[in-house]
Amino acid sequence: MEKTEYFMASEIKIPSPGESITQVQIARWLVKDGETVEKDQEVVEIDSDKASFPLAAPDDGIITIRIGDGQTVEVGAVIAVIEPSSSNGNRPEKKPEVIDVKKEETQVPAKDGAVKKSTISPLAEKVLDEQKLSRNEVVSFFSGKKVMKKDIEAFIRSRKEERPAESAIPITRSREVVRKKLSPLRLKLAERLVAVKNETAMLTTFNEVNMRRLVELKAKFSDQFREKYGIGLGFMSFFTRAVTLAMRSFPQVNAIIDGTDLIIPQYADIGIAVSAPKGLVVPVLRNAESMSFAEIESRIRELATKARENRISLDDMQGGTFTITNGGVFGSLMSTPILNPPQSAILGMHKIMDRPVAVEGNVEIHPMMYLALSYDHRVIDGSESVGFLVKVKEYIEDPVKMLTEGEDPVRLLLDL
Repeated sequence: MEKTEYFMASEIKIPSPGESITQVQIARWLVKDGETVEKDQEVVEIDSDKASFPLAAPDDGIITIRIGDGQTVEVGAVIAVIEPSSSNGNRPEKKPEVIDVKKEETQVPAKDGAVKKSTISPLAEKVLDEQKLSRNEVVSFFSGKKVMKKDIEAFIRSRKEERPAESAIPITRSREVVRKKLSPLRLKLAERLVAVKNETAMLTTFNEVNMRRLVELKAKFSDQFREKYGIGLGFMSFFTRAVTLAMRSFPQVNAIIDGTDLIIPQYADIGIAVSAPKGLVVPVLRNAESMSFAEIESRIRELATKARENRISLDDMQGGTFTITNGGVFGSLMSTPILNPPQSAILGMHKIMDRPVAVEGNVEIHPMMYLALSYDHRVIDGSESVGFLVKVKEYIEDPVKMLTEGEDPVRLLLDL
């Protein structure tokens, strides 16, 4: 008797995003019910009150969605199942591969006269047919590898041209409204912001910093920095270093209230506020005080990319003793940043603008930036907050002092 193998359907369950989280929300499905999916293909986005993250298909097959968009479900719940592609539940037998330009394997001549092969998956074939794409063009683009659905989607995005502007914009007078549920992340953010106002004695002190030397330094060494480390040199690494050095003189800025105790970490875990599609998230640079400029820039880029792609994890955001936020990237000239509890202080950077300033009795045009430090007055006195911000200003205006921890380099040279 011939032996028949049977394959069970695969389930997509909600994993636990963290110890304190018991429910999540289905943000949106990335595939349609009944669609054929591939193993490791991202099929759904999940929102929790701390982060958003995608879930991937555990196997190839046809997906059946059980829980729709916007629904709240318990951790561990089954939200979809994936059935094997064959109708009777058996794994279909593999047939000999046939070279056919219109089917699975396509050949295109290489520049040196040899023939390169590229295999197209059935799901990718379906997308090719729907988008009416040239198989030879696609295969040439991905020459030498198996082409999956995600590859085709990336190819389409790379070829997509901007839509021509319409000659006239129609005037609409619609009074329709759109109602949608707030995500758990947005609800939690709202709760935390209100709690900050009600539970802390938050004040803000301002100063301005002359960015001339930093702008010149960046312009002079940016290419060399990129050539050596493979990453651009930004202003955030200088501010991160300046903050960690200033904390040595004003450790209260790095402190946290825990009940009736004051905890002052002897390390600096700096949170960098990043705008993500689901809202503001604050991934953390751990032990930033011991990082080099290249390490800071590389880690910031890695975390920012994960945040924009909704791949940021709870581990990336946990902890943090101080936060830096840069509203200047959105054009903000001055703002009052709000505390990120349980931290006691947050530094706000802003837009760099050329302004007239007095320099040794003369009026000159220099690139200036307003800085704002919001702090919990229960932990940090006014003199400490002002002193800390002035110290950061000194480091930014004279970056060489970062090597001497604030001391005058000439005095150190002369041993004075």
